[in-house]
Amino acid sequence: MPSQARADRWKILPVVLLSPLMGSLDGSIVNVALPTIADRLRVGMGGAQWAVSSYLIVISALVLVFGKVADKLGKVRIFIYGFIIFGLGSLLCSVSWSLPLLIVARCVQAVGASMFMSSNQAIIATLFPPEERGRALGFLGTTVAVGTMIGPPLGGILVGLFNWQSLFIINIPISIFAFAAGIKLLPRDDKAGTLAGFDLAGSALFGLFVVGLFYFMLSGGQAGIYGPAEITALVLGLAAGILFLSRERRIADPMIDLSIFRDGFFSISVVCVLLVFLASFCINIIQPFYLQDALKLSPAMAGLVLLATPLASGAIAPLSGRLSDRIGSRSLTVIGLIVMLAGLGLLCCFGLGTSPLAVAGGLALFGLGNGIFSSPNTSLIMSHAPREKLGVAGSINALARNMGMVTGIAFAVTLLNRSMSAALGREVNGFVPEAPDAFVFGMRAVFISASAIIAIAIALTLARSIKGDELARERG
Repeated sequence: MPSQARADRWKILPVVLLSPLMGSLDGSIVNVALPTIADRLRVGMGGAQWAVSSYLIVISALVLVFGKVADKLGKVRIFIYGFIIFGLGSLLCSVSWSLPLLIVARCVQAVGASMFMSSNQAIIATLFPPEERGRALGFLGTTVAVGTMIGPPLGGILVGLFNWQSLFIINIPISIFAFAAGIKLLPRDDKAGTLAGFDLAGSALFGLFVVGLFYFMLSGGQAGIYGPAEITALVLGLAAGILFLSRERRIADPMIDLSIFRDGFFSISVVCVLLVFLASFCINIIQPFYLQDALKLSPAMAGLVLLATPLASGAIAPLSGRLSDRIGSRSLTVIGLIVMLAGLGLLCCFGLGTSPLAVAGGLALFGLGNGIFSSPNTSLIMSHAPREKLGVAGSINALARNMGMVTGIAFAVTLLNRSMSAALGREVNGFVPEAPDAFVFGMRAVFISASAIIAIAIALTLARSIKGDELARERG
């Protein structure tokens, strides 16, 4: 990496941060528009959720693949051109007139997002010296959290003022700007490289594993049952996953170096990322329907209520990042998770008579905890990865994040539909206008389960902290 690029690293960082902001924001911005999209395209809630799920599935399937491609062809090159494909996908989304076309366009978007999300952490790790790397990666973790949580409120405001297509039109000028800024500011890759030795078979197996597993979860959640297609997808996905792991252990140049998971701190931190984003998307996918269908708020007003989460997270995250450099990251991750659990506890109490202000308060508390947790946990992940595996570590972190999002959607929709069906004594697949109490019943079941997931993350982080104290005493 040229010395001039390192000297300009703080100017380059905002350009790099556009990638996690746009990638994570577009994973959640459509959530609040799902009722509108379902109505305009004449599909149910379960069908409309594929506008979100397809994007996240493709990212989950490709982010590790492009991480390996970036190592071979050049991280900056893959990063920059990801914005062009992302912008093209956004343009296609804005002119889609049916759900199948929208899903295809979202997949194109996801290819571009996979490209820049797979290489952004490695670029930061290369640009910044060790004494600044944690702070810079903390900014990236904060940007991911804020982008994920600002999506629903921003989406609500845009849908309220314009239409659902505006959610994608806004990406086009930003993508063009990011591409131009990347060309101007980012250093060139040392060499072009080739794809010689690239594990194409492993990439295909991993993609089949992700698609098969998530199709099983999402289709089953949508229909309320697991038919032959869902079972077949699960069997094929699990078989592909087993073959993938077996192959990665045997080949000389694997797509994922599995030895990185031998570090318990790294593994626990990655699992916690998955659990936190799983719980977060239980909220993200349910709250827009609760606010608009149960509380009868407009999309714009619902967006303003949902804005409480990213505002709280964005306000506390920089402070949390600075504190982690001074006092360490482990205690802050525990505190953040406890605050998130308190926020979920409030959300579990809400019903048809709850005021929007109270809902905003519960969401703000959850966002506060998320902001405390995210930056320190990202720093833990990257600090426990060897320097030569920082790119792999970053891709694994992004994969865990997106797998948490998809799993959260599948889990929330499945449990919501099952709970509403149990309350009404008949099979339902979405909000029932004449029975809003059934929706509240199902929503509480989802949030109680999300609370249990965060409790598991707390137990894991406490175990990680105890292990760290023991190691410190042994070294002392």
